[in-house]
Amino acid sequence: MSNSSRVKTGPACDSPEAISLVRGALDKFNMDELMNCMHCGFCLPACPTYQQTGLESYSPRGRIALMKGVAQQQLAVDGEFEKNMFACLGCRACETACPAGVPYGSLIETAREVVADHKKETGRPPLVHRLVFKHLFPHPKRIKWLGNALWAAQASGLQKLADKTGLMRILPREMAEMQQAVAKVASPLARSKRAPVLKAEGETRLTIGLFTGCVMDVLFYETNQATARLLSKAGCDVVIIDNQACCGALHAHSGEMDGAIELAKRNIEAFEQAGVDFVVNNAGGCGAALKEYHHWFANDPHWTERAQAFVAKVRDANQLLAELPPLTFSKPLHARVTYQDSCHLAHGQGVRNQPRQLLRSIPGVEMIELKEADSCCGSAGIYNITNFDMSMQILDRKMERVKETQAHFIVTSNPGCLLQMKQGIIRAGLQGQMEAVHIMDLLDRALS
Repeated sequence: MSNSSRVKTGPACDSPEAISLVRGALDKFNMDELMNCMHCGFCLPACPTYQQTGLESYSPRGRIALMKGVAQQQLAVDGEFEKNMFACLGCRACETACPAGVPYGSLIETAREVVADHKKETGRPPLVHRLVFKHLFPHPKRIKWLGNALWAAQASGLQKLADKTGLMRILPREMAEMQQAVAKVASPLARSKRAPVLKAEGETRLTIGLFTGCVMDVLFYETNQATARLLSKAGCDVVIIDNQACCGALHAHSGEMDGAIELAKRNIEAFEQAGVDFVVNNAGGCGAALKEYHHWFANDPHWTERAQAFVAKVRDANQLLAELPPLTFSKPLHARVTYQDSCHLAHGQGVRNQPRQLLRSIPGVEMIELKEADSCCGSAGIYNITNFDMSMQILDRKMERVKETQAHFIVTSNPGCLLQMKQGIIRAGLQGQMEAVHIMDLLDRALS
């Protein structure tokens, strides 16, 4: 391929703008990791966007080739590069498939950071972007205020009225469809009554700091409560730490690494002060970010050791519950159950068998293995909002597999996946036949 054909989508390589951009990118990218990609193609069958489009630039090896072009001063950071990088779900299925162990997840985050830096140099980021990443997610109280507003809309009937009268159609299509899948939000009063510590039932084996998340603790407050009850039943004192923050995953996935690192520092400090044995979460995406804090601080000697100590304590709830003495379930669930892997739990953290083990331990459950269970459902953080059409194509394919199971419950371990599967049930016309549920909620039902 000639140099001219490789750079035709961006500024000329010898232009001052292009040279300054790629020099900055060269400092960001880890060239050893980029060069480890052998372009063998093992990642292609695992990549949802490549499977949907057949485009090489929508595949992991294609995106890595584009990254190399930018890092080696052969391509500019332009709109085409941005489109290809942000079309990626970040599901990391390619990492599982890769025989060379290429850390694609960190590479795509770096590529998006390069795009974000370029935008900051050439103009201010869009208003919505600034509102979300600067003025919302770093501030837990503001997220709670939004949750209170959503609760008020639901409790007063405004949400149902807007839906029935067609007012929801004034929203963008992706928001109008998504709101149908949002469950009833816990009231501010209920959330205010949560005890800061839930003591273990019987002998205390461990003291757990529950990572409650940001949106998770508003939209899925009851799931956090169910998780705490399960851990308490398993012999853990469960501590709710007030000064914890968002995990930073959405910032990292969007190229806002400075913001992600600031959130990570707040969490490390909060859980250090709490002195807990483990930091436990119930969201695959959050857990993957928490377990990678030491990589985020690789170039910061003042925080590297503290980040490593924090990461050593992080556990997914499924992981820890599977290691503790078995729970005793008092309420059999006579139902067919299938499990949809959270991408960041399966591919990012390697937690696959533990959720299935826990589900099989519920009396009366018939486990039906879902074909392509570890392929992405299309949620991917906020991908189902920013890339709605592609997300729905991937979801519809997933729901064809889900239908084959004829399950009563489709279970997952991540809030984004749960909302996506709820939306999938609506799109597939399976209301009344199937329920999407977080694994912690289903386990909690069997304990009641």
